[in-house]
Amino acid sequence: MANCIVVVQFPLGKRTQEQAIASGTSTAPTYRSLAAKGLIRKDYLNGDKGTGGVYLWESREAAEAWFTPEREAMLTEKFGAAPILTWYDTHVTVDNLKGETRVDGQAISEVQAAE
Repeated sequence: MANCIVVVQFPLGKRTQEQAIASGTSTAPTYRSLAAKGLIRKDYLNGDKGTGGVYLWESREAAEAWFTPEREAMLTEKFGAAPILTWYDTHVTVDNLKGETRVDGQAISEVQAAE
């Protein structure tokens, strides 16, 4: 089964580095607790075109269970702008921190990766 990446963007102004760090670290415990529900990682975004996050989920089903219409409404109220969600299936991941390549979430040998 493919992993799922969801890119969430809010059309807001770029925050300062301090604001971005404060916002991310204040909500990080919420996302740490989602490991049991299939969230592999979240990267917080801060750029000229807005703010948001990149979420890597174990499956599309896990992502859909989190990003419900109710959650989108809550995020719209919190940020004062509706989130734009872009969904991707990801079959191959190169993870340089772990030193591995994964296909559908499973590590493969370097010989398999080269074929």
